[in-house]
Amino acid sequence: MFDPINHLKAKLARGETAFGLWVTLESPSITEIAVMLGLDWVVIDTEHGHLDFREVVEHLRATRGSRTTPIVRVPEVARGAIKRVLDLGAHGVIVPQVENAAEVEQAARFVKYPPRGVRGIGGERATHWGMGLKSQTQIADAETQLIPLIENVAAASALESILDVPGVDAVFFGPADFSASSGYLGDWEGPGVAERLLALKNQAQARGVPCGIMATDLDNAVMRQNQGFRMIGIGSDTGLLIRSAVEALRRLRPSS
Repeated sequence: MFDPINHLKAKLARGETAFGLWVTLESPSITEIAVMLGLDWVVIDTEHGHLDFREVVEHLRATRGSRTTPIVRVPEVARGAIKRVLDLGAHGVIVPQVENAAEVEQAARFVKYPPRGVRGIGGERATHWGMGLKSQTQIADAETQLIPLIENVAAASALESILDVPGVDAVFFGPADFSASSGYLGDWEGPGVAERLLALKNQAQARGVPCGIMATDLDNAVMRQNQGFRMIGIGSDTGLLIRSAVEALRRLRPSS
């Protein structure tokens, strides 16, 4: 049987910093490389882009038996989507565009089995094809992570009540969407947004809730670590490829 421990959850609980990769492309080789590199987590993104369930499960397979925790960003707070990716073997979900505690409470109910929640029980990967029905459902209730995305002004205003929701393991910040909701569409961190997100991070950290964010480059990742973020995305698969290629072309074709 595979190690049931959610290593990301354990690492964050110890106050350590966890580094990960945002996955948007279909090849499971990307996640396999992340595992080989020893990254702490991958987030498989089904909110944006083109990934379907068949591709998601192949990414999840690539983490099986490793210390790299697979999280899926679902498209929305929806019972079917959350149940499906957890049944496929995700160790947690990131829920986007939440605006209040009621939405996060609903997500928590979808993540947990009865009596704490309403997650249905299936004989799929999450229960070892039904062979671990009792053990794996109990492990899931203890280990599965719920991570709300704080990416709009409404969620920021409701952060204290969101942090009160039982089952919230961490919060993740989305600067670009937060900027858009603040009136700065197209900016990564519009005027005042960087300071606002740091204040929100401190607010959550004071409650003992670890915070995550994506870095835009290596220097930014170091800055985020120094700022106290504990779940840091070093980049997305496409972003890292583009950054590397742009740098190579800048040095090879400096006049263009």
